[in-house]
Amino acid sequence: MKTDLNLQDLRVDYGRDPLREEAINPDPLEQFRQWFQEASDAGIAEPNAMSLATSDSSGRIACRTVLLKGFDERGFVFFTNYGSRKATHLAENPRAAILFPWITIERQVEVTGLVKKISKEESLAYFLSRPTGSQLGAWVSEQSSVIPSRDFLLNRFAEMKARFSSAPIPKPDFWGGYCLEPETIEFWQGGHDRLHDRFRYTQKNRTWSHVRLSP
Repeated sequence: MKTDLNLQDLRVDYGRDPLREEAINPDPLEQFRQWFQEASDAGIAEPNAMSLATSDSSGRIACRTVLLKGFDERGFVFFTNYGSRKATHLAENPRAAILFPWITIERQVEVTGLVKKISKEESLAYFLSRPTGSQLGAWVSEQSSVIPSRDFLLNRFAEMKARFSSAPIPKPDFWGGYCLEPETIEFWQGGHDRLHDRFRYTQKNRTWSHVRLSP
């Protein structure tokens, strides 16, 4: 297939100052908090957007973008339909990877670990904080299922809007949150001449250590 694009000529020489070991936090979650704030301050659209990679029990992999909705010492929280492809994968293989691609500030963060459902109470609290349209959308979408048309979705939305018009919208039992409990967290920063800076943190017995990786 011919194309007018010459992908071999698409390249950027990154210009940030080198990332020194003495400048990084020994706690990777605090380091993530700092970088996340800097990504937000830089005006990145949806800095909480992250690629989530999962696989089923046979090793078939899928990747999609989801939104980070919280992080603390436990890990990284996101929400989804429990009937979705990602949820089916996590039921078969509860390990996953997430990636924050903050390319415009020449940084990215990769996290790997075990994924577990969060409590119903925590899922409910977040659900109730969502706009009404998003709450209705959770009821409307049987995520990852085949549908005949967009009109099908719009009709379902109208049905749910009428159904819950006179009372608060309850959280569906088939919708809720997961937390990825990190085992490794890697911070990548672009460098001149492709001499990028990479630091990988690994947790063992609830203690974090880190090493510098070759780019």
